[in-house]
Amino acid sequence: MRFMARQFIDAAAPTNFLATNPEFVQRAVDTQGESIKQGIQNLLADLEKGRISMTDESAFEVGRNLAVTPGAVVFENELMQLIQYAPLTAAVAKRPLVIVPPCINKYYILDLKPENSFVRYAVEQGNTVFLVSWRNPQVEQGHLQWDDYIERGALTALRVAGEIARVDQVNALGFCVGGTILSSALAVSRARGEQVVASLTLLTTLLDFSQAGELSCFVDETSVAARENTIGKGGLLSGRELSAVFSALRANDLIWQYVVGNYLMGGKPTAFDLLYWNSDSTNLPGPFAVWYLRNMYLENNLRVAGKLTMCGESVDLGRVDMPAFILATREDHIVPWQSSFLGKRLLGGETTFVLGASGHIAGVINPATKNKRSYWSNEADVADANEWLASASETKGSWWPRWSAWLARHAGGEVKARVKLGNKKHPPGEAAPGRFVREKAN
Repeated sequence: MRFMARQFIDAAAPTNFLATNPEFVQRAVDTQGESIKQGIQNLLADLEKGRISMTDESAFEVGRNLAVTPGAVVFENELMQLIQYAPLTAAVAKRPLVIVPPCINKYYILDLKPENSFVRYAVEQGNTVFLVSWRNPQVEQGHLQWDDYIERGALTALRVAGEIARVDQVNALGFCVGGTILSSALAVSRARGEQVVASLTLLTTLLDFSQAGELSCFVDETSVAARENTIGKGGLLSGRELSAVFSALRANDLIWQYVVGNYLMGGKPTAFDLLYWNSDSTNLPGPFAVWYLRNMYLENNLRVAGKLTMCGESVDLGRVDMPAFILATREDHIVPWQSSFLGKRLLGGETTFVLGASGHIAGVINPATKNKRSYWSNEADVADANEWLASASETKGSWWPRWSAWLARHAGGEVKARVKLGNKKHPPGEAAPGRFVREKAN
């Protein structure tokens, strides 16, 4: 009810309408009607695109000024490309870092411009970084399931990275739903008696979905059953629909300000890399999407040991017992930080929980060089999230150096950086960022 009331109030604001926005009238007079003409042209252009323009899209191009950290694709299958990044230090950690980003958006949120690239930062800290670039599914990939993302995605990436680095264990990082996929993959791996990961980092990740935030307003038995009947055995959940859902969570910021600025005032949005990424939507395979919605958001099955079977294995997050670093962000509207905190109790190993300032994206992409915002930490073994925060210590600046120092403890030693990427079995192919990340959600 609160969510729907806010949607109505945001939509009904007088500034959204010609007759009740005095700035519209004044601008039309000042420009002799040119703003009205330009606003209509902006509206027609957006109708043709099927979405609201949030940024000057001509200012950015993946591979030109976004996702430019040097590297190469060293493996690919139907589902993903695995990118290995070139070293930037003479010596590197023996264990590489394997990053599993969300498949609901494209990976380059972690590799925007060099000055705010998390990937580049990790490489600069002496890590050999591998990253999964998920395919933007088209009709041909509409059959892919949750198990495919586990087996052919995360587990394959961990295996290939280990083979290239010639190590038995790697360090792994998952972001958002990428963290849910990675944690599930590690539960499968542990059920098989394997221990392929030495440390686990989870960024704004849900493992316990009992407090799933406002996204849960879109998920109930009726809606999930309808999806199962339409795309559960094949098809796509379109990127346009996913984008509309996420925009609705912050309608004033991601919808109405552009309705006013672009259409009523006849303006053009400014260039902003994060909003370019936000507009670069991705599809999801239907079987994957409906399994995720039912078993995570609707029934919250992952938190129950043995409730789910993945890749033929009964999974238990309690067996994911390597040291874990968990980051949540205080103003996250997609993964409420208290929900992320609940995941701390599900994992079987020692956990370090850090709470960053800001939201789901800005709280994660907080470059150390800019030293903005702050984060909270607390080593006390406290079960309640609010009690944890009440006695937590605030540290000014980015959480990145804190994480980097933690990761260094799991490096497994140091080796000379190898300039040549890949190996004989997995030779380097096309240069990063690869072609999968350039695919559009048509």
